[in-house]
Amino acid sequence: MIIAIDGPAASGKGTIAKRVAAHYGLAYLDTGTLYRAVARDTLARSRDPADADEALNSAKALDPSTLGDPGLRKPGLAEAASLVAKHPEVREELLAYQRSFARAKSGAVLDGRDIGTVICPDADVKLFVTATPEERARRRYLELKQAGIEVSEAEVQCDIRRRDERDKHRAAAPLRRAPDAHLLDTTNFDIDAAFKAAIDLIDAALARAGHAG
Repeated sequence: MIIAIDGPAASGKGTIAKRVAAHYGLAYLDTGTLYRAVARDTLARSRDPADADEALNSAKALDPSTLGDPGLRKPGLAEAASLVAKHPEVREELLAYQRSFARAKSGAVLDGRDIGTVICPDADVKLFVTATPEERARRRYLELKQAGIEVSEAEVQCDIRRRDERDKHRAAAPLRRAPDAHLLDTTNFDIDAAFKAAIDLIDAALARAGHAG
């Protein structure tokens, strides 16, 4: 069983996907870590993530065993990862790894921007998790504040909107809801309510498809 979960930054999709994977006993991949890792390695070589050739070199040399690096969650890396993700060559290079992960015997949950549209278009269930830009900025601001990072909520909201524009309008695998993806708006949900809503949607979809769930 493959569950594809897509959505914009700070929509809650990562936390939901992780809990969904645990709930059903499936493997979990946050595909955003792949792009963060490519960005990390490109910057480590003092190269520009906006340079397609340099980013591709990093993607080709990527070591999957480093995907658990806590440094990948550093706020500054998100912007570089968004730049890296624009490159069609990089996305193509990382495609095989993501599809191979999705075919795990145990089944898998993958979250990202193009799982239901490009990586796993035949996923058993697809969710598109979203929330208003204001709410997503508020969540990200609180995360950063808790981490001791000084930034204004206005700056975070500006960053969120900039990333949304880049993700939606990039030429390679833009962020969009797959036609058969179930919409989950988490604007007014805490994480427990969002997780329950996700499970309800997934169970209903599996039941319709004749899965045990």
